[in-house]
Amino acid sequence: MSVLSHHLVQRHRALLGALAATVVFAGCAAGPPRNELAAGQPGTAEETLNELFNLTGLYQRIGRIAAGPPISFVGQLAFLAGRGDSTLTLMGISLDNRTLAFQRSGRDFVARYRVEMAFHRPDQLPVFYARNEVVSVATFQETQRSDESVVFQQGFLLEPDVYRVTVTVRDPGSASFSQTESTVRVPRLGVGSTTAPILVYQATPRKNIWAEPQILLNPRGMVAHGDDSLSVYVEGYGFGGQTEVPFRTTDEFGNESHTLALSFKGGMAVEGHLFHLPAETPALGRLVLQVGDPGDSTKRLTALVSFSRSWALTNYDNLFSLLRYFGQDDRLDALRRAAPEERPALWRVFWKETDPNPSTADNEALDRYFTRIAIANQRFRDEGGATGGWRTDRGEVYITLGEPDLIQETPPGNDQRYVLWEYNTYGTQLLFEGNIGFSRLRLTPASRAEFARVRVLAQQRQNTPD
Repeated sequence: MSVLSHHLVQRHRALLGALAATVVFAGCAAGPPRNELAAGQPGTAEETLNELFNLTGLYQRIGRIAAGPPISFVGQLAFLAGRGDSTLTLMGISLDNRTLAFQRSGRDFVARYRVEMAFHRPDQLPVFYARNEVVSVATFQETQRSDESVVFQQGFLLEPDVYRVTVTVRDPGSASFSQTESTVRVPRLGVGSTTAPILVYQATPRKNIWAEPQILLNPRGMVAHGDDSLSVYVEGYGFGGQTEVPFRTTDEFGNESHTLALSFKGGMAVEGHLFHLPAETPALGRLVLQVGDPGDSTKRLTALVSFSRSWALTNYDNLFSLLRYFGQDDRLDALRRAAPEERPALWRVFWKETDPNPSTADNEALDRYFTRIAIANQRFRDEGGATGGWRTDRGEVYITLGEPDLIQETPPGNDQRYVLWEYNTYGTQLLFEGNIGFSRLRLTPASRAEFARVRVLAQQRQNTPD
């Protein structure tokens, strides 16, 4: 067993945590291959809400190894040719800081987590590895980051076969853990073959098959529309001479968006290609990366292009609908009127101009807004009907102003139902009314006028740091 050293890497403003890359040797059965499930794009704003914060389900549908709360994580496997007949299997695990339990330690905030990985085959001893890790950040704000903050990586030398893979991430200080299980086929990568596309943050091509790969995986494969580029790594093995292998990307409707030819010189045991898809290339939604001629032998991997790395929103029409209470109407109108090729750049301008804290990778105003949408949609779903709880009067007020400081409601037995919300910050009271037996409550005309006044103040404040 050999161990590579930890190191920290920087991607944009995001500090990725310690990379632990250990190669574990395994000693062999057959089964069905793991199928990658297609991720259909939600068709309406209401359907989008179901995906907005359910990133675990979305990642699973695009072929990732993912688990939900309490310690949500996303994993991705990458396969390269190993020593002898083995396959070098890299497992990358992505976490965000807010899923970890940080505690004050001197001037910093520290969190601990434990990752356990196991590869099972019938009638064989499992390949098991576990490691404890520590994450340290300088500010409380960093502990609340919802984007990818930590990448844990592990390497295994495995015999080509079908494995049942179990991944567990634990909080060593409590009983909290998340676990997921998946069936994976570890391929044989022989002479004249290539790897599937591998999404990476960093990669240095290997000079020989015995070298440990200097690769930092991008486990989520989610990029921000108009801002991030995708880095892709592909290895080829033992080509006899000059060989060109096609690479292309297609959107979820099968439209081709990018093509190139990967040129291998030949006469070498291993050759690696690292290339980048520029930020303006990927279209919103599911992006399928393909290596090889079209057909059953094509090797594929799916990435996701969203408006943010923190939430799954991949459609402009749905974005405009969901931002109806956000304000910034002039900027949104300009984005709505823009030509498709102009929208990515305008979206990044919108993002930066509405970001209350540019020092972080998140847009806290948008994160807070979409979190309130999710809460309102759930809390007021009974009166929302087909339009959703977030489209009710109470949903609109909650999304705009947040949690009220005081709620008063008429006692049972009255024909009319009244609910009063009080906001100390704005020095206002808002009254909702409705008939008993009809669940939908509406702002009274006077409160609707008062809310219009207060909404201007709230929208002015949303772009300032908490």
